Amino acid sequence: MDLERLYKNFDLLSDWQDRYAFIIDMGKKIPKMDLADKTEENRVHGCMSTVHMIIEKKDGKIHFLAESDAMIVNGLIAIMHIVYDEKTPEEIGAIDIESIFKKLGLEGHLSPNRRNGFFSMAQRLQ
Repeated sequence: MDLERLYKNFDLLSDWQDRYAFIIDMGKKIPKMDLADKTEENRVHGCMSTVHMIIEKKDGKIHFLAESDAMIVNGLIAIMHIVYDEKTPEEIGAIDIESIFKKLGLEGHLSPNRRNGFFSMAQRLQ
């Protein structure tokens, strides 16, 4: 799924309960991390739940793997994959994640702690 498809899917789901369910469903599909990679070094601080993230550069593009112990956060990680994964550092630097967050309507529907966690993950990727 690309970002435009994500926007369209969110527009089709007018009720936030349906959007939450959609986000959680997206999170169920993210790749799982090996337990050995869930170290303190790979932990994303600033998140209310436990999140681990590994970032690597391959063929000039950024790839990452992340996982949380919270279902909704795994859904936010899925959104991060749509926005950031397989992009060059230059493309990532040009991403206005704040605008994407607002366009999806997440600012009014996530707790401040979840919001902080989302932006902590984004900052790590940038």
